[in-house]
Amino acid sequence: MTGTESTPRHQRREPGRFWPHVMLFTACVLLVNGLFGERGLTETIRARRTYAASVRELNELKQDNARLRDQARRLRTDPATIEGIAREQLGLIRQGEILVTIHDSR
Repeated sequence: MTGTESTPRHQRREPGRFWPHVMLFTACVLLVNGLFGERGLTETIRARRTYAASVRELNELKQDNARLRDQARRLRTDPATIEGIAREQLGLIRQGEILVTIHDSR
């Protein structure tokens, strides 16, 4: 062998080529984590949908509560409401009224 070889056995990479690959890999990991991670974009969208559904349900419950509160107030204080419920649900009639029941002949 001569003192100078034409092809070296181990070629060394250029030192500047390693860091761009590391940076690219790190950026990809951060992007995937940002999209699908615990606090990522998909989880944020899911949480917003859940929040919107909860707000709608809460508003419906508030309306139901207001309606029930009003009905309870009327049942305590309004004689016409009390009489209507007594007639409808209990089948009561006033003194002096005549109850007429019609049966279908079919």
